[in-house]
Amino acid sequence: MDPSTVASFIMEQSQRSVTAILDGAPYATRILSGEKTIIADEPVDHGGTDQGFRPHELLLSALASCTAITLRMYADRKGWAVSFIKVRVDMEREQEGAKVDTRMVIVVDLPVDLPPEQRQRLLQIAKACPVHRTLEHPIHLTEELGT
Repeated sequence: MDPSTVASFIMEQSQRSVTAILDGAPYATRILSGEKTIIADEPVDHGGTDQGFRPHELLLSALASCTAITLRMYADRKGWAVSFIKVRVDMEREQEGAKVDTRMVIVVDLPVDLPPEQRQRLLQIAKACPVHRTLEHPIHLTEELGT
């Protein structure tokens, strides 16, 4: 098999979609995916009603939860007894005009009695989370009007 055929064979494509509907309160937005619904909003001091996570909190939530799930899957596959996994993601943003510099720090808390080599391996595996990989690679955004 030539290299271009191998590359196209390996390439994984997936499509996901969510819909956000803002039709009532100033910023309270219903986010729909299949039959599931969550709410995004802004805090009261920003004109919202504080009914849900802020949009950046949803972004951080996606990374934190994906990381935790990836670590659980890996630990389970290895048969490691990991009683809990806690992942916190901190974000700092600096903006100068249209330029935005964003830094995210992923903090992984694992049981202290877990062997050091397992703790280190899980920290390495955190980078393998699909959301982490998405955020580290080029993201191409396109805007278009619907009906």
